[in-house]
Amino acid sequence: MQKNPANDSEELSRESEVSSPPSKTRRKQEMHALQDIGEQLVQLDLKQLTELDLPDTLTDAILEARGMRKHGAIRRQMQFIGKLMRHVDARPIQEKLDLWSGLNLQHSARLHLLERWRERLLADEQALGEFAQKYPGSDLQHLRALMRNAQKEKLANKPPKSFRALFQELQRIIPEDSGRNDVTGE
Repeated sequence: MQKNPANDSEELSRESEVSSPPSKTRRKQEMHALQDIGEQLVQLDLKQLTELDLPDTLTDAILEARGMRKHGAIRRQMQFIGKLMRHVDARPIQEKLDLWSGLNLQHSARLHLLERWRERLLADEQALGEFAQKYPGSDLQHLRALMRNAQKEKLANKPPKSFRALFQELQRIIPEDSGRNDVTGE
């Protein structure tokens, strides 16, 4: 059996990747990735920052970056935060940031679902029947009253008290995990 020269060169390149230090380009990419994480950290509130349990120097640098207004100063501070991030394991931080953004997306999806149901209930009389089938424990009489009052308020140009109350009632009825499972609202 003959050796394939292409396979030999692939093996040599894999061995050299393992034994040689990362290229300058690769190091730059890693530094930019750490700066990106640092930028996300600057956007967090104080409670989330303390939950991450970051080193004091990194936390101080993040808090200092929040107060800066000039572009050049912010850029330098972000580079400094990226430098400090090299001494921290960024994987758990990134996982936590991803988790938080996922929760935000789930919360957003639920709010959109509630809004779609409210709009459908106000626009279509048959939507209440569909809603009752999907969520059997609902108080249909109360929902009908809120729908009727919201429509009257809109026609009379009154404050949307029942419109908001209908949304709150839908929040109470529709479970938390519905934003993920029922995105269509049908």
